[in-house]
Amino acid sequence: MRRWVAPTASGPVSASVVVPGSKSATARALVLAALADGPSTLSGVLDARDPRLMQDALTSLGVSIAPAGPGVVTVTPPDRFVPADIDCGLAGTVMRFVPPIAALAEGRSRFTGDAAASARPVRPLLDALRQAGVSVDGNALPFDVLGAGSVPGGVVELDASASSQFLSALLLAGARFDGGLTIRHRGAPIPSLPYVGMTVGMLRDRGVRIDTPEADTWVVHPGSIAAQDEAIEPDLMNASAFLCAALVTGGRIETAWPERTLQAADGVLAALEAFGATIDRSPGRVTVTGRVRGADIDLAEVAELTCVLAAVACLADGPSRLRGVGHIRGHETDRLAALASELSALGADVRETDDGLAITPGPLRGATFRTYADHRMAHAAAVVGLGVPGVELDDVDCTTKTMPDFPGLWAAMLGA
Repeated sequence: MRRWVAPTASGPVSASVVVPGSKSATARALVLAALADGPSTLSGVLDARDPRLMQDALTSLGVSIAPAGPGVVTVTPPDRFVPADIDCGLAGTVMRFVPPIAALAEGRSRFTGDAAASARPVRPLLDALRQAGVSVDGNALPFDVLGAGSVPGGVVELDASASSQFLSALLLAGARFDGGLTIRHRGAPIPSLPYVGMTVGMLRDRGVRIDTPEADTWVVHPGSIAAQDEAIEPDLMNASAFLCAALVTGGRIETAWPERTLQAADGVLAALEAFGATIDRSPGRVTVTGRVRGADIDLAEVAELTCVLAAVACLADGPSRLRGVGHIRGHETDRLAALASELSALGADVRETDDGLAITPGPLRGATFRTYADHRMAHAAAVVGLGVPGVELDDVDCTTKTMPDFPGLWAAMLGA
């Protein structure tokens, strides 16, 4: 754990920022390449802790992943998957996307992770796998998947209201199940639906037939997953932390912004606009200027923005309300409780609601900001630190989950 004092901006920040590849797209591309009918070459692969854990997990199951240049790997699926011990770390994508692949191996695969990972929800996925014919021991980390070499598939009911990753995990592997998979969501609305759209889009790009005959029902037809070379686009959720710097300092931040994307690009920009951003789009780029103001906004589809926007709201000209994000209590940490505790300790009035946060700015002061091993909490501390001297993170290394050198990129943005 490395402490880090978030730098304070001396004036409006103006910079062009380059962020690494998307964690979400990298995870899905690696899984699909591992399940494909031949080798795939992936470029722009994010080099951070979560993708490395995913690569290690897939390699241990028999997949060949060979470096082919900076940020480039060639993924070759095995003739058959083999059972393995899987370290999930604190990566939701590993603990959720990999068990359906382990079910295709013949033998017992053991899933473990960081101490905090046992609190992250996974039982709805494991129950759905049981319905599909998979033997699973346990309902939280650690748990075992007892693969039989194949999965019958069929119809499963799933409550994905705690995480859209439960649904994505089943969608990614469903075509490799003997009878395909029909998934019926039963529960409160699914959060972060654009990530499900990303999953479905990437599958369809690889020739997988997916039908949606009615609301909350997905039918994945059995068949092969075509091998496909792919360039991973920049991570727009990571980019949002840097774009927030324009708001809180009255500056100007520019970054790459793909013209066609399966990420929630429009949702990110709309959320920033609600907090006072002016968005200027040009081919392949976006520029954010403006001054922060309070906002009342539903972030259900872009819940990953909650931490940085809570920090922005503490520097606004009036109260804010963040809604639709009750499910992030089950992320890397209980993000709502963590934000309420740490931002209130800096002097803001931040209170939990049933589905989010109510934030009233106040005179802010520097203090130690606990990150709870959560990269998004660290991003929030960096954002509020732009306007408040003396905000010290207790662990900046948690940012390696999605960015190999977040402090370096942040300092470069400030001209340091």
